[in-house]
Amino acid sequence: MKTDIEISNETQLKNIEDIAKKVGINPDTIEPYGHHIAKIPLSYIDEEKIKNSNLILVTSISPTKAGIGKTTVSVGLNMGLNFIGEKSIVVLREPSLGPCFGMKGGACGGGYAQVLPMDKINLHFTGDFHAVTAAHNMITAMMDNYFYQNSKDVAPLKQILWKRVLDVNDRNLRHIITGIGPYSNGITAESGFDITPASEIMAILCISKDLEDLRNRIDNILLGYTMDGEEFTVSELGITGSIVALLKDAFMPNLVQDTEGNPAIIHGGPFANIAQGTNTIVATKLGMSIADYVVTEAGFGADLGAEKFLDIKCRAMGIYPKLTVVVATCQGLKMHGGVNEKEIKKPNLEGLKKGFANLDKHVKNMQFMGQTVIVAFNKFIGDTDEEITALKEHCWNELHVKCVINDAYSEGSIGAAELARKVVEEIKNNPSKPKPDAVYSTDAIKEHFITVTYNIGQPDEYKQKIKVPAKHPDATEVAIPIHTIKKRIENVAYRIYGASTITFSPKALKMLEVLDNIENVFYKEFPVCIAKTQYSFTDNPKCYGCPKDFNFTINDIVINRGAGFIVAIAGDMMRMPGLPKLPAALNIDVNENGQIIGLN
Repeated sequence: MKTDIEISNETQLKNIEDIAKKVGINPDTIEPYGHHIAKIPLSYIDEEKIKNSNLILVTSISPTKAGIGKTTVSVGLNMGLNFIGEKSIVVLREPSLGPCFGMKGGACGGGYAQVLPMDKINLHFTGDFHAVTAAHNMITAMMDNYFYQNSKDVAPLKQILWKRVLDVNDRNLRHIITGIGPYSNGITAESGFDITPASEIMAILCISKDLEDLRNRIDNILLGYTMDGEEFTVSELGITGSIVALLKDAFMPNLVQDTEGNPAIIHGGPFANIAQGTNTIVATKLGMSIADYVVTEAGFGADLGAEKFLDIKCRAMGIYPKLTVVVATCQGLKMHGGVNEKEIKKPNLEGLKKGFANLDKHVKNMQFMGQTVIVAFNKFIGDTDEEITALKEHCWNELHVKCVINDAYSEGSIGAAELARKVVEEIKNNPSKPKPDAVYSTDAIKEHFITVTYNIGQPDEYKQKIKVPAKHPDATEVAIPIHTIKKRIENVAYRIYGASTITFSPKALKMLEVLDNIENVFYKEFPVCIAKTQYSFTDNPKCYGCPKDFNFTINDIVINRGAGFIVAIAGDMMRMPGLPKLPAALNIDVNENGQIIGLN
């Protein structure tokens, strides 16, 4: 079969004005970026139309290093919905240059289920990522200049929390020293770089409801603490207007098309392993304003992207999915069944069955959060009928959910038509009944106790028993909201990951003390965004399957005051990835016809 970039280059694209007309957008109102990409004005968001639209979330089991194919399934499902006569649009995140030139590759789907033009979307696109990078680093530069220029009158910050970002995997930039040399070079300080998808500016872009909300959130970004322990925010610098100006165009969603000429929206791009992993609220709302069905995805496995989609994004926008699709592959199941990663492409029924535990945990998590679930089996060449049958039977007999084959990669819309029909059927007959407080609440009906241990040497007041709900099938739920950040972190680890104990580092505990200070009510209702490996429910990337009785470690806490959530960093998770020994950049080039090749 042809490569993704070959299919992309050979597809005859329609003019973007014609794509806009398909969903009732006046071509005169869009801002074209060439012939096949455009910005859509936010004026098309219609709150009344949104009420009648159906949001579909696509997530997955814990992925392999090559991924599970959520974007391929998302694009394919949307194509399938349009094929069976439904008015549907797919709303996706933008790719980051880091994975494109690193290990995972691009994020436009694959085969005959791609969003196009693939090369432009995967690379510079409309410059949204660059705008986020510039805005973030402009804040850093203005902060450094403020303290340099006012060094005689203003004391430096006791603690600086704001660093720099770059959309390139570069481990050498994780920790740096700035301002070296003569005093005119600035004040010498420790700093470092995160990757752009981990920027709070990216999080704010994705969580803001309009430009005024964007402005307020930027104002509230916490940069550090003064010598008196007071919070120092962007509002103190007086530059919020300039930052909004840098982000104004980037705040508009992007219109493109798929391999069959269906409209698609792509906007925002935070990673789910280090940020919230969802596209923008404005893009989702825009899609729901112009289509009856909106297919969207959340990054990595359901324990990461889907949990954050429901607990952070949905909580902020007040809209929840009518159905969740959990994507599984034979290769992913076999990896979680203990099969060596080099052997997962080969038939192995026993290994596949052992991997069902990982799927089961993800499905049950989504059901616990009130979601109706369909399992989409993303078909690969080499998958056997015996393996596919075993998966379908397991889903129906053990999980009581439908499992439908998706072959959009090879067949386009026809390969996803059956999945589309089942999705429409389930939404009509058995839509989700969201439980917004499922993870963040205590259950007054029935409880058991788990001992939570902390680092040796911590004071006794940090050692306590935490009540963890034990669900009872006949119990009537009584939700009691949890009002501390620490308990929210613990509940996600217990209820979603399955941890038995939690260890907080002294650094994390110190920050939690600040956040849970009874006088600091600003943070009391913040959701939590746990940054951890995508390959496992644990904080250990090599611990596959569905582990039990494991300890979960929180090493640091990052305050995203403007975005409105707290990031808890688990294990050795890095917010600036490194490059592999053989980066994907080694395969990318431009041929004699000016076409980009080797991009996947």
